[in-house]
Amino acid sequence: MRLLAFAVAAVLLLAACAGSPAALNSALQGTPSADQVNAVAKNLYCPVCANVPLDVCGTAACAQWRGQIADLLADGYSEQQVYDYFAAHYGQGVLAVPPARGLNWLVYLLPPAVILGAALLLGRNLRRWQQAAPSAAKPSKDDEYTRQLEEELKARR
Repeated sequence: MRLLAFAVAAVLLLAACAGSPAALNSALQGTPSADQVNAVAKNLYCPVCANVPLDVCGTAACAQWRGQIADLLADGYSEQQVYDYFAAHYGQGVLAVPPARGLNWLVYLLPPAVILGAALLLGRNLRRWQQAAPSAAKPSKDDEYTRQLEEELKARR
């Protein structure tokens, strides 16, 4: 019976080791892996450096925040709950992707609207330029100035 229990334990340990060591470590300790923490941290900005994601920043403040993220994930917080926690404590500026509510909708709507408006304006102006170009390129035969110039050139020859 002991031999069977030992064999089952060995098989379970080998099956667990077949995954990544980080996953095995986090499963045994109940703490999130560094990959799980960085997956959340990449969507938060550093509180000290401007526009630097938390997962790549090397400041002590970012290390502290990553530790806080690990603690929150270990406490059972979901990814969205961690974002909500940081936004509630440090403001919306720490979020890499602002939530789509209130005036934040402008961030999502204005760039496509400006690009579409610019494309329409450019298309309309291109059509106008194409229509105006042939009349400007060819002088009309009825133009008095052109006729007089041609006569003077003939007279000099």
